[in-house]
Order: sequence, then structure tokens, then C-alpha cells
Amino acid sequence: MHEPKGRMAPLSGPRRFIGDLVHFAHRVPTAPVSRTFDVSRLVAPRRDHPARPAWACLFMRAYALVGADHPPLRRSFLDFPWPRLYEHPWMNCALAIERVYQGEDGVFVGIFRAPEQQSLEKLQEAVSWYKNETLERVGFYRMALRFSRVPTPIRRMLWWGTLNVSGYKRHKRFGTFGLTSYGALGAEQIHPISPLTTTLTFGPIDPDTGKVVVKLIYDHRVLDGAYVARRLKDVEDVLNGAILAELRNPGSFRDMGEPSPSSRPIPRPHLEPPGSAAPSPMSPKTSQE
Repeated sequence: MHEPKGRMAPLSGPRRFIGDLVHFAHRVPTAPVSRTFDVSRLVAPRRDHPARPAWACLFMRAYALVGADHPPLRRSFLDFPWPRLYEHPWMNCALAIERVYQGEDGVFVGIFRAPEQQSLEKLQEAVSWYKNETLERVGFYRMALRFSRVPTPIRRMLWWGTLNVSGYKRHKRFGTFGLTSYGALGAEQIHPISPLTTTLTFGPIDPDTGKVVVKLIYDHRVLDGAYVARRLKDVEDVLNGAILAELRNPGSFRDMGEPSPSSRPIPRPHLEPPGSAAPSPMSPKTSQE
């Protein structure tokens, strides 16, 4: 009996983007460090917060606050024209977000500039915008899709140049750190790969104990394991300190030692001003809930 043959399917833009990311991520000597956090005190205040920020916003802001106090977390390794470290003046987060593109699930990246200088409410607005806005209206998504049509050798050359030549462009276009999670799906990532210096990930939060396993994957050329372990403890402390205080009193953002815009300007985010576009009727899936 003749067996039916399968079909060839071209790579979509999101699949080519992930292929490029994996290509360069495999060149980074990463190692994971994990710690079990107790976030039970945050559950009720988060639920009662007017914006009900996603857990991704809480972890993003907490880690950014730690990074603001610890410059090594804002560094990256550059190897052209000579090996060196670049230190960015603020944290930029690259959040992995799942969207549907042409009927296929794909991973896109939303860039959040200086989360340590933004309130949880503002971060949640940005997350919702990245999740719900029409793909073509999000600058980073649009650029990624257009860039995916460029021939592979040229794409790889431009990726390499951005990651290895200019530290400023690297942190602006790719972020200072990555954030991804399958926790809302009841799953946990073992060792996410990324070309960035650090990537933060967390698993499902136990509804009874409020415990969650948090991992920080780091570039061993830039950081060492003991240092990363101490910073994870700092992140837990910030979650149960400054983040908890902001959840309980949303108006306290300016009262928690945050610099005012006049004393420390916030870099312009890759977001359109609120209200500039009508909400999209799309209901995309996301890796963050």
C-alpha cells in the first residue's frame, strides 16, 4: 500500500526569529541558579490591587530594582574588537510573549525600559499593550517580522554585530535581562537559553503555601554562581518589601525612594502613548498570566 507523503512548510517569521536567537544563545556559557521563594504575602494584595498586575510585572520590577543597586547585573560580554564588559546605566527587560501570527503560535519579545523606574500599574499597562495590540502596530514586533524576511547570512551578521560590537545597542534592542515563565500553565522551565547576561524564570506558584521556584540563568563570563545566588535572595527580599508595599498602597510608588522624573529621567519606552490606539479585539495567548 502506498504511504502518503507529508508536506513541506516554510519557516514563519517567528520561527526564523527563534532560530536566530537559539543560534547565538548556544554560544553563551550559561548556568542556572535556583531558589525557592515564599510569595504568600503578595497573593492577596496583588489580587486586590486595582490593576491586578501579572506576576511577571512583580518579578520584573523586583529584579530591576536589585539590578539598579548591583551594576554587574547590568553588564554584558562583548568580544569584538577585543573581549570586554559593557555596563548599562539602567535595566531593560526583554519579556517573552506568545502571540498568534497567521494562525500559528509564535514567541515575540516586548522590551520594557527601566522597570525599576516605573510603577506596577504602568508595567501592567505595557504588558497588556504588548499582549493585545495588533501585531503590526507594535514597533518591535513589526521590525522582527520584517527583519525575518532578510536572507539568513545577513540576519546572522546583523545579530552578531548588535550582540558583540555595541553594548548600548545590544541593551537597547535586546534588553539587559530576559524574563520568561510557563508558571501560569503549571509548568517550569529547566534551563531557558538566551544570548543575554541573565534570564529570570519562575514556575507555578503553589496555591496553598505560596512557594515558587525561581531560577536565574547567567552568563558565566560576566557573573559567578555565588554572586547570582545572593542576588536571588535580594529579589525575594524586594518582593516581600518594596513590591509588597506598593501592592498594598499603589500611591506609594513615589514614596519608596524612587527618583522623580526631574532628578532622573526615565528613558523613552518602546510603547506608544496610552490611548494612542484603540484596543484590539484579538485575544492572543501569552506565556505570562
